[in-house]
Amino acid sequence: MDDSALNSTNDLEFKNRLDLTELQQSITQIKQEVGKVIVGQKDMVDMLIASLLAKGHSLIEGVPGVAKTVTAKLLAKSLSVGFSRIQFTPDLMPSDILGTSVFNLKNSEFEFKKGPIFSNMILIDEINRAPAKTQAALFEVMEEQQITIDGNKFLLDAPFMVLATQNPVEQEGTYRLPEAQLDRFLFKIDVDYPNLEDEIEILSREHQLQDKAKTNQITSFLTAEQIAKYQHLVTQVLVESHLLKYIAQIIVATRSNPFLYLGASPRASIAILKSSKAFAAMSGRDFVTPEDIKRAAIPVLHHRVIVTPEREMEGVTSKQVIKQIIETVEIPR
Repeated sequence: MDDSALNSTNDLEFKNRLDLTELQQSITQIKQEVGKVIVGQKDMVDMLIASLLAKGHSLIEGVPGVAKTVTAKLLAKSLSVGFSRIQFTPDLMPSDILGTSVFNLKNSEFEFKKGPIFSNMILIDEINRAPAKTQAALFEVMEEQQITIDGNKFLLDAPFMVLATQNPVEQEGTYRLPEAQLDRFLFKIDVDYPNLEDEIEILSREHQLQDKAKTNQITSFLTAEQIAKYQHLVTQVLVESHLLKYIAQIIVATRSNPFLYLGASPRASIAILKSSKAFAAMSGRDFVTPEDIKRAAIPVLHHRVIVTPEREMEGVTSKQVIKQIIETVEIPR
């Protein structure tokens, strides 16, 4: 092939590449808006943005006071979409979330009154405080973006994202999330304590804010149409066949690992695929690398697999097992 033909081929390939400039600018702006209030927690913010781009839901776990709820609220505030907050309690009923049919005396007919789940960004605070029947009310809506009440189907508007928080320490008055519920979360995000420098910065900002509301510092700018556009762009990110095999090898390895009682399902492999595309797009690339897959593997998998009771008693965690699996599976070149 002569030089002119080679140059025209390269030009064609360049034109076919995705333009991720606008997406990156919006992500930078979201981080700047959230960063006006939140100090540190960059990994949590990145995971939440990736979850939004991949059309997934996130479970945020951490001890009280590490800004789980505030960060979720600030992210929602930076988006010009609907927002609902639901505080889960032991007496909460499914109808309190989904809605209920109410008899209208004027026309002698039942009318459906929509619950707080009918919004775009849903913050569920302390999800493990509600019993299993209430948690089960989220199964259909999180997976299919619809609910079925009295035989009638109601579709929810896009974008739709559930951000749930839970406290891993307190056990009294809490209910363990069933595996089917956990499997519907794209990520489980573990939030740690801030370091000394961040702690000092938190105190400094709190002193300056005084009685001002934290959410008032945030400007809403990203519309539902823009979010839909970015989500569509992410689906077009290139994934080579050898990387698809790499994802599959990691997932299959969880099913045969002697330390795990329950391995990952095909839904987990799809979750790694979607989230690795989101991480690639956030990095300005229209192609996935092995590093994107490795970055997605732990937050996608560690809440979906179960360590055997014997190993759990020895202190082995699902994160440790997944890290070991990632190290043993050969990285494609």
